[in-house]
Amino acid sequence: MSQPSPKTQQIPVVVLAGFLGSGKTTLLNHLLHRSGGSRIGALVNDFGAIEIDAMAVAGALGDSTVSLGNGCLCCAVDASELDHYLERLAEPGLGIDVIVIEASGLAEPQELVRMLLASEHPGVVYGGLVEVVDAAEFDDTRARHPEIDRHLALADLVVVNKLDRAADGERVLGLVRTLVDRAAVVPATYGRIDPEFLFDCRPSEERIGQLSFDDLHEADLHDGDLHEADLNTDDPDDRAPGHTPPDHAGHLHAAYDSLSFVSPVPLDPRRLMTFLDSRPEGLYRIKGYVDFGPYDVRNRYAVHAVGRFLRFYPEPWPAGGERLTQLVLIGSGIDAAALEKELEASRSDAPHADEHGMWGVLRYVRDPEEQGANPA
Repeated sequence: MSQPSPKTQQIPVVVLAGFLGSGKTTLLNHLLHRSGGSRIGALVNDFGAIEIDAMAVAGALGDSTVSLGNGCLCCAVDASELDHYLERLAEPGLGIDVIVIEASGLAEPQELVRMLLASEHPGVVYGGLVEVVDAAEFDDTRARHPEIDRHLALADLVVVNKLDRAADGERVLGLVRTLVDRAAVVPATYGRIDPEFLFDCRPSEERIGQLSFDDLHEADLHDGDLHEADLNTDDPDDRAPGHTPPDHAGHLHAAYDSLSFVSPVPLDPRRLMTFLDSRPEGLYRIKGYVDFGPYDVRNRYAVHAVGRFLRFYPEPWPAGGERLTQLVLIGSGIDAAALEKELEASRSDAPHADEHGMWGVLRYVRDPEEQGANPA
């Protein structure tokens, strides 16, 4: 699927939350090593905003580090201050493809999401709330922090981590699923989830002459230096981020399903919105482009949905390119065949447009006045 032009590219900002010890940093380290060449910018609470690339491995963060030593992020900054940090990371010269905010273990996720949705920065878009749960300690955590139920209800994706340590992991997974609101629930050990849940595992532009985390990771796996001591620490979340125990290799795709949908026939906007408004539990992410045919002959519509968040971005059709609807749907426990059937039912080759047909779509097109610039 083709990438949008640099003019329309917005950087997704993902909030990574969870109580102390749930494995947020381990998950972030995993994403860094499995980024597929994408460059991740991170705003790590109690440390700072950093552009994390291969230089970070050598400990030389350079000018891309911004200190943030002012306590809990949701209490210490307001929306305009958060925009300041995001602006640093969204600087085009840095080439960031996705920004991850790793919240403090005691942060209030709702406040962080509220600030992101209130952001006036045209170069970023909300990428979802990921709540990390320690399966082994979940019952005790709920007893000490009953607000975790509210956090789970707000999440777009829940990672039930450390399942290898839980006495009854299936019970915990089942309990968590009763506490979420249409969020995808993904089981994990060592914080390993497929990065495609959160971002496209490819850079938005070609990297030249730069060593990536992926290069270093592959070097680790091929140099024969995976020492037994690195694979048998008491705390799996303290293991070296580049060292993946062989017993768990290749399991990244086990917990999620995906569907690719391509149609040369335009979609009817009313039918598509009926589908989107009733999308099932577990369908975490939708991305791609929609052709609405006679409803807008000049533009295709980039669609970005994460959890319950939905936005469309109209942009001119590329000159000379084939006009197609191209969508990718990612989720946990979804019925891909049924979803494909519903999307096929949204197709329409009617030559004329209903003058009110686009109203449902346009509700999710951000007003240029709202952000001071047109993202499309």
